[in-house]
Amino acid sequence: MATMQEVATRAGVSIATVSFVVNGTKNVSPSTRERVTTAMAELGFRNNVVARALASRRTRIIALLFPSLENRLGSTALQFVSAAASRASELGYHLVLWPDGAAADDLTDLLSGGLADGVLVMEVMMKDWRIEKLVEMRVPFLSIGRTEHPESMSFVDMDFENTVEEGLDYLADLGHSRIGLVVEDLEGSPLVGYGPHIRTERAYRAAMKRRGLVPLVVACGPSAAGGRAAARDLLAQDPALTAVMIMKDDSTFGLVSGLTSAGLVVPDDVSILSIASSNEAGAATEPVLSTMNAPGHELGKMAVESLIGQLDGVTVVQPHVLLPCALHVADSTAVARAR
Repeated sequence: MATMQEVATRAGVSIATVSFVVNGTKNVSPSTRERVTTAMAELGFRNNVVARALASRRTRIIALLFPSLENRLGSTALQFVSAAASRASELGYHLVLWPDGAAADDLTDLLSGGLADGVLVMEVMMKDWRIEKLVEMRVPFLSIGRTEHPESMSFVDMDFENTVEEGLDYLADLGHSRIGLVVEDLEGSPLVGYGPHIRTERAYRAAMKRRGLVPLVVACGPSAAGGRAAARDLLAQDPALTAVMIMKDDSTFGLVSGLTSAGLVVPDDVSILSIASSNEAGAATEPVLSTMNAPGHELGKMAVESLIGQLDGVTVVQPHVLLPCALHVADSTAVARAR
């Protein structure tokens, strides 16, 4: 394995300059950095993360806390994770996925041992013990998501309130007034109090009330079977339903199947709009779903940049960023037709 001295000789610089580039402890000119990184690549130099951490007292590792009790790495979460990992690498950091359990001891071990310089938190609850622990330990962190009272924390998040409003506006413009909402059934799971679902349902109920419409919310079980059951529950409560907003990608196929089994055609009889979703998830269903696409890539990138800004002393203002989902119209929505 190549040494720093060999890299320095190849690049025509001092070993101290190579150390500055490797450890990120001092700025060097772009041309010098390029010579050093080129020499590293040519010689196959591999930086020793442990040695670097001992020298700088920083690991340049960011821990991404993600619940280990639920398999929730859907398309939106994967967008965030991949974008965050890529941006962290560009900025000279390593992103490590840390599945957190139900006990605070796991998190304490991670942070008290100095294994990570900072923390990103995903799947945030309205009251989240992880956030409370990070504040107590004074660890630099940023969350994708918000607690009930997020004023004193750094976060980036989807703007669920505006997303719901825009989705309802779109369906109302098509003439729909009997619009249901399907959210995931988290009762009895470790994710009771999950922020995105609570914010979405609250926004939906408030928006329907402002429009003088009757809200209809159904909790959906797992996978396609849950979607089929949700279709039955929706129609049992309102047989004249003409549109559904659903926030559960793995159940959309079952929702369409359940409506079809009831003799209804999507979108001729019932329109479906999938929110906090993606084009890829929408394309997995027939007909292809209209979606409100989650800004996963943008949030992942912004979260890492904001946290690293804190770690490097560049950012002093706590970020409070909300990004709405973007409407993508496909084949599952159409003008309302009374039944």
